[in-house]
Amino acid sequence: MSQDVQVTRGHYVESSHKIHAAVVDHAGRLLYSVGDPNRLTFPRSSMKPFQTVPLIESGAADAYGYGDAEISLSCASHSGEPIHRTTVLDVLSRANLSEDALQCGTHIPRDGKSYRELIREGRELTPVFSNCSGKHSGMLLTAVHLHEDTETYREIEHPHQQRILSVISDICDISPEEIGIGVDGCGVPVHRLPLLNAALGFARLAKPEGTVSSERAEALNRIRTGMTNRPEMVAGRKRFDTDLMSVFGSNLVSKVGAEGIQCIGVADRGIGIAIKVEDGSERATSVAAMEILKQLGIGTAEQFSELADYVHAPVLNARQERIGEIRPNFELQASAE
Repeated sequence: MSQDVQVTRGHYVESSHKIHAAVVDHAGRLLYSVGDPNRLTFPRSSMKPFQTVPLIESGAADAYGYGDAEISLSCASHSGEPIHRTTVLDVLSRANLSEDALQCGTHIPRDGKSYRELIREGRELTPVFSNCSGKHSGMLLTAVHLHEDTETYREIEHPHQQRILSVISDICDISPEEIGIGVDGCGVPVHRLPLLNAALGFARLAKPEGTVSSERAEALNRIRTGMTNRPEMVAGRKRFDTDLMSVFGSNLVSKVGAEGIQCIGVADRGIGIAIKVEDGSERATSVAAMEILKQLGIGTAEQFSELADYVHAPVLNARQERIGEIRPNFELQASAE
């Protein structure tokens, strides 16, 4: 039984998680791996930075006054904090759209304070609370800008979803025919590809020059800059993506995905990291990511100290006492290529 990430209770291992990971340079060379770097995977929300590319290339981002905050929010799996919700509503208003145009559905937000306020006020959850409302608002504004139907913007046959498919194919270096299509939790198409190709996408997000067209490289640089300049929009308070980018600044671009996905791009090395936890558990992703960064020699002791709760994540009881930890137990394997 694989114990790549161990969950302890006291001095004993209680549970464990198997992981797969690929570390790739922006030319597509596999550098290191754990498990199966070619595992076919739905990277889920980790693809949001690439789903944002058509928003920029179409001219919609400029037409509707997108800055770093709005671009970052388009890539977000946000916590539903007030700053996230108000920005989504503001963006929609720029195209004379209301919240009703969002087709992402809704769910209880991670931000407990916002949810408690909602209950106290007797109001219902609405789509703006969805962690994907920033992505959906960007899709809608692109459709409006290009005079396309907004009722069907989330269908795979819609021109916008076809643009996204083409972008992912290009950046991740895989033909559209090889990309499996499913439906994400928010109702839009989700793309299945080898883990190695997802890592390549993040290597190019981190350092796109010479790997894609100059126009696309400009879009990717703008997306990375937006995410790293405004990391609080990507996730929120006490979230790994936000905290990692806040500590590492412009050098790391990071995006979580559902079902145990974590992707990171490293700008100064032009490499990408993609992680899949086999059983889909999110609790293992940050620990695996921090261990891979450590083994790659990325980051200082001070940076790792600031992120200590992600390096060995605490296991807490109902009294918020630390009674165990989530810790790594694997070594990167260098590629034989």
